[in-house]
Amino acid sequence: MPLGGRPLSRDALLDLAEAQNGLVTRQQAIAELEIDPTAFDALVARGRLERVARGIYRYPRVPGVEYEGYQVALLRTGDADAVLSHETALAIHDISDVNPSRYHVTIPRAHRIRRSDNDRYVIHVQRLPTRQVTWWQQMPIVTPAAAIEQCMAYGTPTYLLRQALDRGARTGAVPRAELTRLTEALERRA
Repeated sequence: MPLGGRPLSRDALLDLAEAQNGLVTRQQAIAELEIDPTAFDALVARGRLERVARGIYRYPRVPGVEYEGYQVALLRTGDADAVLSHETALAIHDISDVNPSRYHVTIPRAHRIRRSDNDRYVIHVQRLPTRQVTWWQQMPIVTPAAAIEQCMAYGTPTYLLRQALDRGARTGAVPRAELTRLTEALERRA
């Protein structure tokens, strides 16, 4: 630590990156960690940070590349309350053979996300109660039951949702009370 007890900016940045699968955003560095924009740009120029997507950078010393796509999907929203959801969550929980072609992320408040790669992402707006959110690989994700419910509303094919309910029941991923409610809702939808 330098004199005065405040950690160096790069140390705080490393701590943040470790909590986010090796990734940080320029906005986080400047707004949350109070890193000078010029200092941040210098870290990028010297190769201490590698650009992954617009405004999102990888700290090369930190592992996490395996799940990088999911972390980018969360960070690109600019919303600290973003969670992996819908078909993405269903696939991660491995209770259905759903194979989403885009990342699904839910944020609590609508706001415009200006990015050139929007075709790779589906942003949903929904306030989620804390009981519907869990963690996977250091990232917030909806529970299996919440993912099934979201996918019903989104229009995911019924056979994939029946599969999710069956596997969720067998593995215990979907609690019995939720299973009954979701099964009835799916039958009404079908």
